[in-house]
Amino acid sequence: MKFSSVLMRVVAAFVAVSVIQIVAGALVAFFIPVRGVPPNFMQHILQWMFLTNAVTVAALSVVAMRTEWRGWKLGVAVAAIPVAIAFIDGIEGSILLKNLHIDWTRIYLSTAIGAVLSVPVWMLLFGRRADTPQEHFHPIISKSLGERIWKFIVCDFSYIALYLIAGSIIFPYIKNFYATQTIPSLPTLLSLQLLVRGPAFIVLCLLLVRMLGMPRLSGALAVGAVFTLLSGVAPLLMPNPYFPDSVRWMHFMEVTSSNFVFGAIVGWLWGQPKPVQSQALARAA
Repeated sequence: MKFSSVLMRVVAAFVAVSVIQIVAGALVAFFIPVRGVPPNFMQHILQWMFLTNAVTVAALSVVAMRTEWRGWKLGVAVAAIPVAIAFIDGIEGSILLKNLHIDWTRIYLSTAIGAVLSVPVWMLLFGRRADTPQEHFHPIISKSLGERIWKFIVCDFSYIALYLIAGSIIFPYIKNFYATQTIPSLPTLLSLQLLVRGPAFIVLCLLLVRMLGMPRLSGALAVGAVFTLLSGVAPLLMPNPYFPDSVRWMHFMEVTSSNFVFGAIVGWLWGQPKPVQSQALARAA
């Protein structure tokens, strides 16, 4: 596909996603009014929203262009990635930030509505292409249950290790903020990462491995980059009324670095060193 055509599709996706986000936010705000947001926060909200959407759409467009999936399957998969990340982050936020009285219902609703409305956008812009990748690298899903289990466990504990290492580095800079919050015990916090966030993020990274379909090394780097853009850069780039800027930027550095390494680990461990013929080419043969 020509570069000009790709650029037009990406710009169209950016415009559509931005409009959808505004509509979804307004629709939810009509039924659940926004409360507790400082007036100065709303002053440049559109500019930050456009910047965040540009990052999200650029990352998702790479995935949509690389995958051999088409139609509604592509649309649902692409739209599901950022909304899944938002819901997973919301679970941790609802536990760690109870004292901020964040209206999670409103956030979840607007995010879910925006994702549903964006499905046909991704399907129409990227899911009707005639071109098919000449080769595609599928994740290595062994028939051995034992191999699948140990790979999953390694990835899960890698996430906890990276979470603790990155968190301990920035903690001196954010401890005053979290002193005002009700932090759960360390076993509870680790259980959340081990049983909820870690496994959920592994599944998302495996989805990226499958959709990107790149060789093991380049695929691992691509999965790490896309995952950290969607799970670290996009959520923390925009100012919010809950985190002071100093805390937000510390978390930005923490999450982007640890999630990139985590995504790369999953991509490398499950990556395919040899190409597998795409489904479309196999059918044509």
